[in-house]
Amino acid sequence: MSTATTPASGPDSGIPEQKVRTGVPGQRVGDPNAEEVRYAPQWLQLREPADAAARAADLLDPLRIRLANRPVRGGGLAIHDLGCGTGSMGRWLAPRLDGAQHWILHDRDPYLLHFATVGAPRAAADGSHVEVTTQRGDIGRLTADALAGASLVTASALLDVLTAEEIDRLAAACAGAGVPALLTLSVAGRVELTPADPLDAEITEAFNAHQRRGDLLGPDAVTATCDAFARHGATVRVHPSPWRLGRDEAALTAEWLRGWVGAAVEERPELAERAEAYLESRLAACAAGELRVVVHHSDVLALPHPTGGAA
Repeated sequence: MSTATTPASGPDSGIPEQKVRTGVPGQRVGDPNAEEVRYAPQWLQLREPADAAARAADLLDPLRIRLANRPVRGGGLAIHDLGCGTGSMGRWLAPRLDGAQHWILHDRDPYLLHFATVGAPRAAADGSHVEVTTQRGDIGRLTADALAGASLVTASALLDVLTAEEIDRLAAACAGAGVPALLTLSVAGRVELTPADPLDAEITEAFNAHQRRGDLLGPDAVTATCDAFARHGATVRVHPSPWRLGRDEAALTAEWLRGWVGAAVEERPELAERAEAYLESRLAACAAGELRVVVHHSDVLALPHPTGGAA
């Protein structure tokens, strides 16, 4: 495995890849209002097994067919991973694709890029070499020129912290370069907790409103993404990719609960008193192994018309 770091061009306004979507306390390191915001790799590592289990493997066969039939096939696959965090997408996908691969990991945080580089996958499904390089910069201004020679664009848990304008730019860039995109684990705005509680729906509604703060799309991101890629002539497939959390995922469930309820209360402070008792009860059930949670996500595979320059 070889690694390198090259700066991305353009202003580094950045997109916080793991923003308020989870709202987990301690996820953000330092002042969240500061220009440079870091995200604790501990949270990303905690969620990685659930992410891996949730991603829609059914989308891989049509993706493999597209990659096998790309117009230019020399030099292996060139894969751009947007908002890579600690690199979990590469660790999941690289061993599921054949052939030599060059992953270009994009993130605004050099701290996370370091973790992604150290933990990068080393081999493809057929044992071929996997190479990793990194780019720090603003993924919100990706262009077709920046994707020249690319075989695939990937992202995980990113779409819901983008704006409609940023998603349209992403779709336009992929369409212009003729590059497919596999965009996983976007929140769908639905949560199921067992046993149920009368406050579940109210917390969910408040959390979804928190996700939509400013111009962010939150749970509307998947629909916006499908519409954007379709407008640019792509064929789009969507598949559910829910987290299914039980006794074995108690640590993740507890952290998710704290962040989920905390974001809801931040959005609607009038919930605070009832939410405190609710959270205490839910955490006790989680610790006792009695709580089951399904957090709904969706995965999107977009297949633009190939161009002669697509790799």
